[in-house]
Amino acid sequence: MKKFIRLILGAIILAFLAFYRPIFSFLDESNFWVSDIIISLKYILMLACSSWILIEFVRILKNRLLKKFDITYEDNLKSRKLQTQINLLEKVIVFVIILITIGLMLISIDSIKKIGIGIFASAGVVGIILGLSAQKIVGAILAGIQIAITQPFRIDDAVVVENEWGWIEEINLTYIVVRIWDKRRLVLPTAYFLEKPFQNWTRTTADILGTVFIYTDYTIPVETLRVELSRLLEDCELWDKKVNVIQVTDSKENYMEIRILVSAKNSPTAWDLRVYIREKMIEFIQKNYPESLPKTRINIENKNTREFNNL
Repeated sequence: MKKFIRLILGAIILAFLAFYRPIFSFLDESNFWVSDIIISLKYILMLACSSWILIEFVRILKNRLLKKFDITYEDNLKSRKLQTQINLLEKVIVFVIILITIGLMLISIDSIKKIGIGIFASAGVVGIILGLSAQKIVGAILAGIQIAITQPFRIDDAVVVENEWGWIEEINLTYIVVRIWDKRRLVLPTAYFLEKPFQNWTRTTADILGTVFIYTDYTIPVETLRVELSRLLEDCELWDKKVNVIQVTDSKENYMEIRILVSAKNSPTAWDLRVYIREKMIEFIQKNYPESLPKTRINIENKNTREFNNL
């Protein structure tokens, strides 16, 4: 019932303004100038109440629809897609209602309408300045509408933006809020996501590959590491049992680079899995192959031995 209080209150005020005539009729007869103001004020209040009722109705309808699409469970791609569309559609409708209401209010007041026409007729520069200022606002709103239609990301998508990793928390018409992994909030204009590249880790599915790099000496037996990795993953609940790969991806003068690829159901789980595998593999090398840790070799020759060999 609490959800409908503002809707009911707006309807009561609108009904009062529309049907309670004695006060307004008394003022109409008392003074023509006062009555003109009262009629305009009554019309403005009725417009405001009507828009209030429409906005509350849209929000109630949005909340009803959102309840049908839960994003708390794991396989929630469809729900996140619909939640994003519904939230942005609600914001667009509310913006249009407010814009139309303000326009009708201004048109209803003759004095303001005449003043506005006079200002714009005598000062074309002001119109140019306002047009340039509004260009960015309109561009941001259109960018928000474009994001709602094309959906390069959705609510709760895992993204990497400005070298920060987090989740899309809010999608508004003019700005986007990204919840960073350490609970900070990164607020960016909607146009940013249409003009600059960013990473979306959950665009089509939530599962993701995680990489772990280990640097060892050339003497490490890679096949033994593969067996140990398989053993660790089989006993780990974080692994989704899809990808289990070890490859030597690079070699330098003093060490070789070993890349481990593992898969998980989503990006937070993949992060925990990467940390776990990295710790356990390093621990395994320390205990079983300490001589295969990265090292720097120095070959020192004895001067007397070198001279003797030259004879």
